[in-house]
Amino acid sequence: MALNLTRRNFLKTASFAAASVPLSKIVAHAEEGVSKTPLIPQGSFKDTRTVTGGICEMCFWRCQLVGKVRDGALMKIEGNPKSIDNGLSICARGNAGIKLLYDPDRLKYPMKNVGKRGEPKWKRISWEEALDECGKKLKATVDKYGPQGIAMFPHGASAKYPMHYFEHAVGTPNVSEASFFQCRGVRDYAWLSAIGGGPDENVDMANAKVIFALGCHFGENIHVSHTKKYLKGLANGAKLVIVDPRFSASASKAHIWMQIKPGTDTAMVLAMMNYLIENKKYNADYVDEYGEGFDEFKEAISGWTLEKAAKECEVPAAQIKEIADLLAANAPNVSIHPGRFSSWYGNDFQRGRALGCLAGMLGAFGVPGGWVKPKSPGGFGKIKWGHGHHEEVEALHREAEIYHQSPAGTPTDLIRDCAITGNPYPIKSCVVWGQNPIQTIPNQQKTIDMLMQMDFVMCVDVMPTDITMYADILLPEASYLERYDYIKKGTQWDLSAKQQQYISARMPLVEAGFERKDQVYICNELAKRMGNEEAIPVHTIEEMMDKMLQPAGLSIKKLIEENGIHLQPGKDPYGEFPDIIFYNEDLVDEGYSGAPTYVPIPEVPQGYLRLLFGRSPLHSFNRTQNNAWLHAAMPENPVWVNDKTAKQLGLKDGDRISLVNSEGVESGTTSHVMVTPGIRQDCVFMAHGYGTKNAAMTVAKDAGIDDQKLITIIAVDPETGCHGMRNNFVKIVKA
Repeated sequence: MALNLTRRNFLKTASFAAASVPLSKIVAHAEEGVSKTPLIPQGSFKDTRTVTGGICEMCFWRCQLVGKVRDGALMKIEGNPKSIDNGLSICARGNAGIKLLYDPDRLKYPMKNVGKRGEPKWKRISWEEALDECGKKLKATVDKYGPQGIAMFPHGASAKYPMHYFEHAVGTPNVSEASFFQCRGVRDYAWLSAIGGGPDENVDMANAKVIFALGCHFGENIHVSHTKKYLKGLANGAKLVIVDPRFSASASKAHIWMQIKPGTDTAMVLAMMNYLIENKKYNADYVDEYGEGFDEFKEAISGWTLEKAAKECEVPAAQIKEIADLLAANAPNVSIHPGRFSSWYGNDFQRGRALGCLAGMLGAFGVPGGWVKPKSPGGFGKIKWGHGHHEEVEALHREAEIYHQSPAGTPTDLIRDCAITGNPYPIKSCVVWGQNPIQTIPNQQKTIDMLMQMDFVMCVDVMPTDITMYADILLPEASYLERYDYIKKGTQWDLSAKQQQYISARMPLVEAGFERKDQVYICNELAKRMGNEEAIPVHTIEEMMDKMLQPAGLSIKKLIEENGIHLQPGKDPYGEFPDIIFYNEDLVDEGYSGAPTYVPIPEVPQGYLRLLFGRSPLHSFNRTQNNAWLHAAMPENPVWVNDKTAKQLGLKDGDRISLVNSEGVESGTTSHVMVTPGIRQDCVFMAHGYGTKNAAMTVAKDAGIDDQKLITIIAVDPETGCHGMRNNFVKIVKA
């Protein structure tokens, strides 16, 4: 199937075609063959009310919600009409939160594995028995090996409270969040080294004249308020430049689409900056006022000509020049987007630094259309666990004096290697809270080897994801629709609207069903059993929320009275200009390059294709795969294959295929081919999160291909210890 690559036809791309399926059809189809006993309470439907205060967590953009509740059952989810963040808008995933809440496969009771890890046989037990065993086993590990004998893998809002417990009261440094070490951590610390702070995604796209993005999948990640700003910018006439090997939803709307060779983005940015310097097209006033080390930076990148980068990136030199000229002509009102998922090739810190320096050269800070620092509300309380009576243990990367720019926590691969080898010390217990390390960390077998040598593995989750197959004790957590736990605050800035700030907190729309508990209860009960009762900072989750809100003059009660969102006058975010560290002497002292530098990655072997993966507008990776509504709309992840490559391989659109990587690992499941000119000939692309192996996920099991299973080549960023996730190669096997 050939695609007509025009901006008009962007809705015909695979991503948006999936997103356009009517929900009414999804519901009718989705519930065939997957529903079990009804979990939605049955009643007279006379008690109908709107409940405010919800905050979504179907993805981590966390839109503000209200729920339509009848007789205690949540019937519909909508955007909170008071919201100045997402407003009334929520995405398909947000709408489908109901199917997570009432998923028949959801965890309901504490369970003990009486079988083998990886091949569990579950026995229902009481909370008392479950917590007693967890506390006993974890305390035994600390007593025998010290606090560093425990590793923790947290993710999501509910994991923060227990994460801080294990870090502070228990004292383990072995904590690794996927959101840092397999996603955006490398971005945050790269920009920190360039502008002295993390960038988040605070680019004023709504008022930009040009939006420049490397591999950003606007319209596929569906972060609602962010996407609205992006679309507003385009509606206001902003030029869109997308650099991506794939004709993404963003590329389909771009004025310039550069189909770059994977892993060479930094070379292109260096050449653009060198061209701007040589032709005096950069913002010299900004650089003189706020720049540090510009002369050293200028010298370091001087060899990067347009022609050199064009050869490396396999794109026309004229196109690199066109983009540089477009940015210069519209500076400083340009959005240099920092990206979100940034752990690509293991050379990602340098790409992030280069983007920060490019924005600095253009003066694209503190101005309409540029990067701004929002004036968000302050004055919130922090929940702090007291430190236990033990020796503080240095993190593994500090002991080894590597990964000096590591995000908070410990690089994942160091934890796995330490656990498997016992060097420099044993790690014998593992706590997994809301993360699925089987599908977040490269080389699944290595993760399994780590788990199999543990004395004890405890998992807390909402759904029985693949990692739960390796648990000894499995605890059911209340979902985001059934608990308190998260404060969302922010600001609205717009040239044409009044400045406002908002404060909201996650509050339950319905009561938790079955025997599901919140994180404060679970963590506190563990603390009591592990000898840390005196360190407990709050005793209920409601107390935690009120304690955090109190310094801002708010409480749960007051937020309920204000329909879930407190609004107050905002402040103009423009006019704050950070220093730009073009040449960073601290990095030099740590043994790294002081200026951004290009680090080549391995070439694609003969007969193979580079495996790329990304987001889908209908799924948040594996978190939503068992959701019946979303599964019906996108039941598997098509494998994008270039039309010329497909012809060479004898493939046609829709063929069933499996994949095998260059190290002989087979996908084990199948999907279908999407033949398109919209991807480079040396690559394939697929959405991440499919191919669940846990039979307890009756909708998701074996649906599509698990790209993570095929990511077995470990590439680690030398500055941060973050994983590169796109250094693997596959062959297509016709099913």
